[in-house]
Amino acid sequence: MYYEIRRYQTQPGRREEWVRYMEEVIIPFQTEQGMNVTASFIDDQDEDGYVWMRRFENESSSDALYAAVYEHDRWKNEIGPIVNSLLIPEKTVVTRVSPTPASPLR
Repeated sequence: MYYEIRRYQTQPGRREEWVRYMEEVIIPFQTEQGMNVTASFIDDQDEDGYVWMRRFENESSSDALYAAVYEHDRWKNEIGPIVNSLLIPEKTVVTRVSPTPASPLR
């Protein structure tokens, strides 16, 4: 099992709009497709920063979930274009992490 920590930079001044879209559209959509979204944060030190986490059981599970979400017509035609208008995509940082043996996230 592993987690994916995703750090995004919103377009200047649009973080509140982004958080609303994440919570009302993106997270529910991804959850409906089977994605396990474990956390969502705003960055207290960066007014345009946003961080969220997803959990995956294994590599084949993540491949299937990525396909279910990002190859879905709704993502391609509706959600994806809005995401690209609210974020600065080239500033996205994705980190894959595994919990240590004593971690409560295990």
